[in-house]
Amino acid sequence: MSVLPVTSQADPHPAALHEPCVLLKLGEIVLKGRNRQQFERLLHDNIRRSVRDLGIGIRVWQREGVVVVRVAGGEAGGFGAETAADMIAERLTRVMGVARICRAIRVAKDPQAAVEAAVHLVAGRTGAFAVRARRRDKRFPVTSAELAVMIGARIQREYGLPVNLKSPDTTVFVEVDQHEVFVFTQGWAGQGGLPVGMSGRALVLMSGGIDSPVASYRMMRRGLRCSYLHFSGMPLTGPESVYKAYGLVRQLDRFQGDSRLFVVAFGNAQRRLASSGAGRLQIVAQRRLMLKTGEAMARRLRATALVTGDSLGQVSSQTLTNITALDDAVDLPILRPLIGWDKTEIISEARRIETLAISELPDQDCCSLLTPRQVETRARIEDLRRIEARLDADDLAEELAAAAQEHVPGRG
Repeated sequence: MSVLPVTSQADPHPAALHEPCVLLKLGEIVLKGRNRQQFERLLHDNIRRSVRDLGIGIRVWQREGVVVVRVAGGEAGGFGAETAADMIAERLTRVMGVARICRAIRVAKDPQAAVEAAVHLVAGRTGAFAVRARRRDKRFPVTSAELAVMIGARIQREYGLPVNLKSPDTTVFVEVDQHEVFVFTQGWAGQGGLPVGMSGRALVLMSGGIDSPVASYRMMRRGLRCSYLHFSGMPLTGPESVYKAYGLVRQLDRFQGDSRLFVVAFGNAQRRLASSGAGRLQIVAQRRLMLKTGEAMARRLRATALVTGDSLGQVSSQTLTNITALDDAVDLPILRPLIGWDKTEIISEARRIETLAISELPDQDCCSLLTPRQVETRARIEDLRRIEARLDADDLAEELAAAAQEHVPGRG
């Protein structure tokens, strides 16, 4: 695929009457002041990365609060220009940092060209319509209101549709830019947030459950590029949880690309903890060992934080006392984006990002192995450190991290 460089210069050739393109409206990025260009450059890189497997060449132009994505001339990947633009628009709905995606037509900077494009877009529509016109370039020969009236009158003559400015069935948007006019009738909500990678790298402790995939998504939305560490119960269990983790990471990869999953066989380490006399501290002790392993892996990946799906009070191991004991296990910060969410909220978000169905598949979670009849809800850090001293937990964590198997799930 050929991807042409970013440019904000005028097209040297007049705009075609109906050139399909995609407009991306930025949200939080526009508030970044002097650092804004850094955010925009990374967003452009992520835009290219998100469509590179489509085989469609693109050009990315930066405007004031808007990114224009065009199909590079003659590089539609064997698709028609309209189809190529539709495919690009669908893929860009997954890119973090974009507030809204609009599938538009780019036309010459001429009132009549805008009218013709609007008439073309409304063909076949029924119900009432409205026109919303906006001039970024105030030198345009007609005002926004005059342009809206011109377009509305023409649509009424052509199709006889009624006007309803409050609740139209179809809204025609017209945006007059520096060198061209964009016309469109629809848009889709984007992911919002910040471009992935802007906030650094993190390692997500990825179970096969509902919570950790949602936690990962929330952190990607805040600009973190996430890698994943999964603890399976092997050799005490089968590989089912690994398949689930693989499927979840593949699904989450849609939002960042190039995700990496590392799998640690944790069953024997759990058995060693149990035989060390952990008793009621078994769950908290093995969570601490997971975090220590995660810290060792994070150093290898140059990640600067760990991410978990903990939610305060959701299960007995997630009391405030136990969470404090977990924080003591490592020096890296542990990010818990779901700490104040209840289960209903987490499930709703998992359904929205399409990880819920995978999380609900049956498997034998390693955390359910060797679980004591009663779990300690007020773990003492001193007791946990004594257990870890008997196990040489820091060395064990390094061994587990070194033995982790890497998988690259790719885009779902």
